[in-house]
Amino acid sequence: MDLTVPEYAYMFGFLQADGHLERGAGQKGRLSVELSARDRDVLRAFQRLTPYNSSLTERTRSTNFAESHTSAVWTLCALEARTRISELGLPHGRKSHTIAPPRVEFSETDYVRGLIDADGSVGFTGKGDPFVALTSASTAIAAYLCDYAAEVTGTERSVRRNARDGVYNVLYVKEPAQRLAARLYYPDCLALERKRVAADALAAWVRPANMRAAYTPRRWSADEDRILLSLDSSKAAADALGRTAQSCHLRLWRLRTGQVPSPGSG
Repeated sequence: MDLTVPEYAYMFGFLQADGHLERGAGQKGRLSVELSARDRDVLRAFQRLTPYNSSLTERTRSTNFAESHTSAVWTLCALEARTRISELGLPHGRKSHTIAPPRVEFSETDYVRGLIDADGSVGFTGKGDPFVALTSASTAIAAYLCDYAAEVTGTERSVRRNARDGVYNVLYVKEPAQRLAARLYYPDCLALERKRVAADALAAWVRPANMRAAYTPRRWSADEDRILLSLDSSKAAADALGRTAQSCHLRLWRLRTGQVPSPGSG
């Protein structure tokens, strides 16, 4: 599971958000994902990506939302596969508060799309404005999405738990949502089909003439990159450049790891 490969990065993000890794007696255990039957195609893709025997089954049961609900369940038991997934950052048992972005190099866009497909939403608000949102109990995941989206959209969000249920609701609307959806759901990427269709629909939205002008995103310049690298401190760079420490931290990491090109000597 090389997370620099887009399909595996997507799969891992999805598993972190919606997968369940369980320990059994001895070396037994299983990884499982249960989705609505309408989303079974993505589980078939996971099955194809996994070089171990696994099963894909369906079950129908009564839920709080419907008397008869059919779901698809993908189950993987191979110890080697479970060990690898655990090492990458999918904890056993309850995980919602403890998951975090991988510590190895990974394809960011595909990883974030996996999180959004599993625990997020893409569509239009009641007022008809495009939106992209993620709900997560993990501080690390919420903060990472804010940093990633700030780079893509130029819109910064603070990380704050919802007072009602203690989770993070990170929301982007209008042009930022359009830019984020366009980056995440690029042509032929692995994704839930219904969210890919929703993301495509966002592109057709046009700001009404009587709506206040949109915020213009602030892009990183080569000079700012050089200052950031020379200071080698997110906090110092934030003070010098008038940006947030979170934004400087993510940009510095991307420069160091080659995610974005070096600005050169100027």
